[in-house]
Amino acid sequence: MGSRTRGGSSRAVRAWRRTAGAGALAALAVAVAATAGATAGAGAEEAAPGRAPGGGAAVTARPLALPAPTGRYPVGTTALHLTDRHRRDPWVAGQPHRELMVNVRYPAAPGAGRFPRAPQLTAGEAAAFDTSNSFSDRIPAGKVAWGATLTHAHQGAPVARPRGRRLPVVLYSPGAGDPRALGSTLCDELASRGYAVVTVDHTYEAPAVQFPDGRVAHSVLPAEAAKAQRAGRITELLEKVSAVRVADTRFVLDELARTGPGSVLPQGLRGVLDLAAVGMFGQSAGGFTAVQTMHDDPRIKAAVNMDGVMGYTQRDDDPSHPSTAGRDGVDRPLLLMGMAGDDHHSVASWDAVWRHSAARGAWLRDLTLRGGRHASFTDAESLVPQIARQLGLARKDVTEMIGTVRPERAVAAERAYVTAFFDRWLRGADGALLDGPSARYPEVRFVR
Repeated sequence: MGSRTRGGSSRAVRAWRRTAGAGALAALAVAVAATAGATAGAGAEEAAPGRAPGGGAAVTARPLALPAPTGRYPVGTTALHLTDRHRRDPWVAGQPHRELMVNVRYPAAPGAGRFPRAPQLTAGEAAAFDTSNSFSDRIPAGKVAWGATLTHAHQGAPVARPRGRRLPVVLYSPGAGDPRALGSTLCDELASRGYAVVTVDHTYEAPAVQFPDGRVAHSVLPAEAAKAQRAGRITELLEKVSAVRVADTRFVLDELARTGPGSVLPQGLRGVLDLAAVGMFGQSAGGFTAVQTMHDDPRIKAAVNMDGVMGYTQRDDDPSHPSTAGRDGVDRPLLLMGMAGDDHHSVASWDAVWRHSAARGAWLRDLTLRGGRHASFTDAESLVPQIARQLGLARKDVTEMIGTVRPERAVAAERAYVTAFFDRWLRGADGALLDGPSARYPEVRFVR
């Protein structure tokens, strides 16, 4: 992370993401701060497309592959550069406006295959992720062709409107320090099933965000964490990260609602999105973002939190410093999905949200992915086994990153339950899969 993160800080970030459970956001601050002296400066700089990290030769490893979506529609995508001119950037004082990059995925019309498949990461984003990937310090820089992975979304393909209806909208927020692209598998899946899926990068928190003019904004989070650690203000930093993410998300919703000549959407998507049927999901800090945004904004009708803490603490079992979502609960449907050991009985912030939401009559479910790990709810579940084969990693290294559940089973279960949840609450479908354990998905345990 950072402009070009070096040695110690990079290892600390990887260790945090590898070992932390729902409390990963807090652990990030501590882990990075512990080695902040090794962190390079951060900010915006010009991209160098095609250049390997450090200016060396391009990576020659085989491209990695993401699982193809299973819905009836091909997937289209478009990238949007959004500028909030009413908000200064909260992380970089010299930036007068907050700039974001988002992608909209959508069901595409027949013939989408004529359009190129979108890369998972741009060249500038791939270079940064190479030095600060969220998988393991056993994956060294320069060994994986991060920029060569393709999603299953076709750039600029014409939109399809299933049965002539507008498309329900699902927002996606990534984990702390992760790019929006790390949720491509689930986002492509939902789009193939008729949703418009909007993925959000939180600029200066993600390893890198590349803008259309070639600028690359690198993470400042390691430096911010170091300052907070020295000042004893980790809680305040965690509160700021959450507040910025929620503000980003609400701004994106505002922009999607704009119609007419000032709309940020390409012509084919204008008037197509159903902004009365909006859900949100995310992994780790992105899951917290989904729940907190639903608490703060009535436009979010349902949320999925995939293994994300919902308070401002450094331990999962610490009930201090709750979020407002924890103090108040939510009054709309909430699905919690956790790795083995993370549920509303073991994670203090989940317990708070669960109890207060139940008191308000909210629909709630808590599901455990048996044998899963924190990264199992990201594209790591599919990518890590491929990387392991290329690099000759030991089995224990793989299970440390993504657990013991078979990757294809983890992906199938996540697709099934996330889709069933949004089908139930954004489309009014039956959603019987959510009513109790299913023999089709023995990897999923219902927590009572």
